[in-house]
Amino acid sequence: MNRNETDKLVQEIMLDFARLTGLAPADAHPRRYLWTDAFAVCNYLELFRLTLDENYRDLALALVNQVHHTLGRHRDDDPRRGWISGLDEQEGELHPTRRGLRIGKKLNERKSNEPPNERLEWDQDGQYYHYLTKWMHALNRVSRVTEDPTYTGWAIELAKAAHSRFTYAPPTGVRKRMYWKMSIDLTHILSFLQWDSTIH
Repeated sequence: MNRNETDKLVQEIMLDFARLTGLAPADAHPRRYLWTDAFAVCNYLELFRLTLDENYRDLALALVNQVHHTLGRHRDDDPRRGWISGLDEQEGELHPTRRGLRIGKKLNERKSNEPPNERLEWDQDGQYYHYLTKWMHALNRVSRVTEDPTYTGWAIELAKAAHSRFTYAPPTGVRKRMYWKMSIDLTHILSFLQWDSTIH
């Protein structure tokens, strides 16, 4: 397969991704998943760089907006409503990453008083630090391409929220540690696994 064929295949895959996940045409209930979406934003930006087709840049921007309005808000099957940050509608629009972003799993998060089920946990929503870092990178790439610092500002707010909630200092020892999974609103730990961190 030559370069032109490869480029064409990538474009077809990314246009299919937009259609199948409810990005374009926009669906009232899109299928958003933070890890995949972070890579998709970067793919659209690279396709824009290679082709100068503004449609790809617009897809990247639309995806950022859709992720924030889907994964930055409470789930449809959750009694809570609005932005997971607790901000009102106007402030939430200005600071959509203020308290992180949901993973986008198919099941709602485990309640804080429910015992953990390691197998079920993989299908339950919440927040993962390593997903959030991918989204920070995607937002920074958008800022570089568009020359709009707003996206980097959102990445910084996301970094501050994630670092303050996922990392902790154990009672003994000097090295900080990191929780594997936190609740949708970052108020409690969902994982019984813990990661060692090299953060000092």
